[in-house]
Amino acid sequence: MGFFNKLKEAAVKEAKKKIMEELGLNGGDDEEATMTTEEFEKSKPKELRKDIRMISGCQDRQTSADVSNVSSFQLPDPAGRAGGACTSTLLNILYADEQVPEDDLSFTEVLEQMRVQLREKDFTQIPQLSSMNPIDVNTKFDLVPDTATGTKRAVMIGINYVGDNPGELSGCWNDVLNMKKYIQDVHGFEEENIVILMDDGEHTEPTRDNIIDAYKTIICQAEEGDAIFLHYSGHGTKLRDDDGDESDGYDEALVPRDFQSSGMILDDDLYELLIKNLPDGVHMTSLMDCCHSGTIMDLPYLFKGDGSQTEMTLDPNMNLDAFIEKITGKLMDYLQAKLGLCFD
Repeated sequence: MGFFNKLKEAAVKEAKKKIMEELGLNGGDDEEATMTTEEFEKSKPKELRKDIRMISGCQDRQTSADVSNVSSFQLPDPAGRAGGACTSTLLNILYADEQVPEDDLSFTEVLEQMRVQLREKDFTQIPQLSSMNPIDVNTKFDLVPDTATGTKRAVMIGINYVGDNPGELSGCWNDVLNMKKYIQDVHGFEEENIVILMDDGEHTEPTRDNIIDAYKTIICQAEEGDAIFLHYSGHGTKLRDDDGDESDGYDEALVPRDFQSSGMILDDDLYELLIKNLPDGVHMTSLMDCCHSGTIMDLPYLFKGDGSQTEMTLDPNMNLDAFIEKITGKLMDYLQAKLGLCFD
């Protein structure tokens, strides 16, 4: 490493340390900075106080088959066992025989029951709940909170990848239609406010552009007091991270129908589309039924439904440098304004 590169690295490290101090976080001289929930809540900016939750069918590292080397497959998960397991299990708990449970279930009870049912069917995946703000997981589970009294809107995506061999799935359309019936019957979503994308020849094709347009539209329509429900059932994958914001070196991604020509929808894309521009006072819940979906929305709080946690905590794998740089944007501002450096 040359002298100027060493100087640049030292300046960046020093700047990060000063930013940590300004944010009131425990940076210190350690290579890996840590922070408590209290510190995070005290220092996090306004854009990180939005009401966003996500239920995922598995952890980032989990898939329905051992397909870490995906180059030999048309799709990242040709077996397709993970597709549909999360949605079907959740509905079996919340809406068995089209009836809601007599007694309210807590977040903990729902996720742990999901894990039990998945294990009984020989699925190894662990359902997760993540959130922008800490949730008391012993309170009532609900896709739409009582405080959301405005319009309820949904974007629901089911992709079977018809004709792909290997890679075709069979249950994703059913997932969408079954979940649609649940949110209409139980939560009062109206037909005109539900957008469905499926590769069944009848609905809007779930191409990359169409999915992005649907996400942009539902965010633009939202107003304070509204509720948004997002449902995705299809393939998920992970790709090498190209901007350094993932602690494991990979970006999680959704796989649109035309992924071979148009590419994937990365977790970074989802942040820009759904989180960054979500109006204040809007509740959003996302159900991601795909592989590698554990933190696909990069939400900081995490609860795993495997019995290992009694409360929701900060994701221990959250990349703090990325949090500072991507969410608050303070790193480069500090370098340019305080140190007079430019790294074009």
